[in-house]
Amino acid sequence: MSGTIYIAASGAIAQERMLNVVSNNLANINTAGFKEDKTFFRSYLPGSFSSFKGNPQNNEIAIKNGMPPDSRQGNIHVKFEGASTNFSPGQLKYTGDPLDFALGGKGFFTIRTNDGIQYTRKGDFTLNQDGVLVTQDGFPVLGEGGEIQINMTDGEKIIVDLNGNISLDEKQIDSLRIVEFDDPHLLNKVGNTLFATENPKDVGKKANEIDLNQGYIESSNVDSIKAMTEIIEALRGFESYQKILQSIDKINSKTNNEVGKLI
Repeated sequence: MSGTIYIAASGAIAQERMLNVVSNNLANINTAGFKEDKTFFRSYLPGSFSSFKGNPQNNEIAIKNGMPPDSRQGNIHVKFEGASTNFSPGQLKYTGDPLDFALGGKGFFTIRTNDGIQYTRKGDFTLNQDGVLVTQDGFPVLGEGGEIQINMTDGEKIIVDLNGNISLDEKQIDSLRIVEFDDPHLLNKVGNTLFATENPKDVGKKANEIDLNQGYIESSNVDSIKAMTEIIEALRGFESYQKILQSIDKINSKTNNEVGKLI
């Protein structure tokens, strides 16, 4: 098969994966605490795969990376390298709910899930039937003393200050466990605005500048106009590569059926 097809196909695949990432960003534009993903690619030029020489799995590696087998040294192609999370803060939205919290700093709320300790910026919490502060999925929000128990009676008010200290009728009962990481890009998305560390022993460190806002939630940091522009760009790019593939296919078909044909 012509190496030109692989070059065009690699571009089409890259645009398709970009479309998937941007579409997910746009779908979560109204999800509190959601952090958008940014796609990144790499262009490979002829000769950039010399490290594959002598490898008995050359063809397998080449195909996995979108390259034609046995043609690694002479093709230019694009490879989707993955997506990186943008941890820039979203705008704060006022709700007035005393159990809604938004972080103005770099920290994360600490959550105990069925898969261990995880982290989130989504602070729309509630109380379960036992009076434990939990996420909307029912996972306990952790404080410095473990699960946060808030036994409220009618007329009592929950006050949480800028440092995450929780008081019930002016009596402090706990403090939210808010942590930060030297490099948050090492966190992995695990679904529903939750993040997990690759190493379970890496629990971050206590955040220095918390700046917690009670009665607010942090909106998604997705820019809707920019996301729509990126979707249009990806669609047009994919369509262009698709047309190239169709043209190459027609040329190959004509070559096979007509060139060298006896008249």
